[in-house]
Amino acid sequence: MIEINNESAIAVDETVLQRLTDFNLAQLHVSPDAEVAIVLVDEGAMESLHVQWMDEPGPTDVLSFPMDELRPGSPENPTPPGLLGDIVLCPQVAEAQAQTAGHSLMDELILLTTHGLLHLLGFDHAEPDEEREMFGLQKSLIEGFARVERGR
Repeated sequence: MIEINNESAIAVDETVLQRLTDFNLAQLHVSPDAEVAIVLVDEGAMESLHVQWMDEPGPTDVLSFPMDELRPGSPENPTPPGLLGDIVLCPQVAEAQAQTAGHSLMDELILLTTHGLLHLLGFDHAEPDEEREMFGLQKSLIEGFARVERGR
């Protein structure tokens, strides 16, 4: 169960984020009944969350708030339903990053949503080996989703 709430001033194709999250959960063998909320907020709201939870100034692109500490499953042993948590995105910050990277806002939101979901599932990038694992999986998921979307 995926709930998406766009509280930002930027229009976003929420159906793409829905399909992306469904795809990623299936690839990671997480129950389709796992609950995740995706909230898009403006810079002011994101800055408040960033200061409150990370003690860092300014808005950021994505924050993840895990709940039930679920982890990816396997084909033989999928992750049961539970409350994965919340992913908070800031489209204004994402737009600036997309321009710098030379791709669309939607491409940046796909990257950030996938990144946030991996954090909900316990992945981190504080150490070099963790970063290689997380970013490798992130790249693989995004490429897989792009192939599926091209076939739509």
